[in-house]
Amino acid sequence: MRILAIGAHPDDLEILCAGTLARYAQEGHEVVMAVATDGTAGHMVIKPPELAQIREREARAAAEVIGAEFIWLGFPDELIFNDRETRLAFVDAIRRARPDVLITHAPDDYHPDHRMVSSLVFDTSFIASLPNIETDHPAHSVVPPIYYMDTIAGKGFHPNEYVDITATMDLKRQMLRCHHSQLTWLKDHDNIDALEFMDVVARTRGFQCNVLYAEGFRSADVWPRTPAKRLLP
Repeated sequence: MRILAIGAHPDDLEILCAGTLARYAQEGHEVVMAVATDGTAGHMVIKPPELAQIREREARAAAEVIGAEFIWLGFPDELIFNDRETRLAFVDAIRRARPDVLITHAPDDYHPDHRMVSSLVFDTSFIASLPNIETDHPAHSVVPPIYYMDTIAGKGFHPNEYVDITATMDLKRQMLRCHHSQLTWLKDHDNIDALEFMDVVARTRGFQCNVLYAEGFRSADVWPRTPAKRLLP
C-alpha cells in the first residue's frame, strides 16, 4: 500500500504517528510524509525566513529515518485556510502521493492549524478523485480511508483502533530528535520535554491495549471511507 500522512507542522507526525509510519515502512509499504505549514511561528529567537529553512531540513531528516517520501507544502504557520489556493495544493499533493490510506489530525484537536488541516484533508481527498478539477497531477483513482491520529496529550480523543509501536518506539524517538529547533521551542514556550511527553502518551495508549507502547487512531466512519479489512499495521 501507499500511506500518506499529512501533519500541520514539521513535528506533528513524529509526535503523533511516527511509530505507526515506521511499522508501515518496515512491512514494505510506501510511506509519504507531508507537512502543511512552514513552522515559522515556533521559536523564541530564530526569525521566520531562517526558521522555515531549518524546519524543512529537520522534517526531511526525520522522514529519511524510515525512508519515507517527503512533501513540503510550505503554507505560513498559523495562517492556513480552507480556500481555493490551499485546496488545490492539497488536491495535488494527494494526487502526487496516490495513497491507499490517509492519516491526519483529529478534527477537534487543540490547534487551529491541526483542525484546518484535518478539514482540508477530508475535503480534498474526495476532490482529488474528480478529473474535472485539474492540477499538475492526474486524478486519484480512489477516495482513500482516513485515520485520525491522536490529539496532543490524548485530550478528548477516544481511539477505536490501536497500533502496537513497541518495536518502533526507538525509531519514533529518533525521528523527533531530528527536530532540534522545535524541542527547544516546546521547552521554552510550553515547559515540556517533548520526548518525555511523547513517551508518556505512547505508554498510556499501550496500557489501554495491553502492550508496552501504542498509538491510537479513530477512523473516519463515513461512506465511502469504511474498508472491510484492517488497514493499520
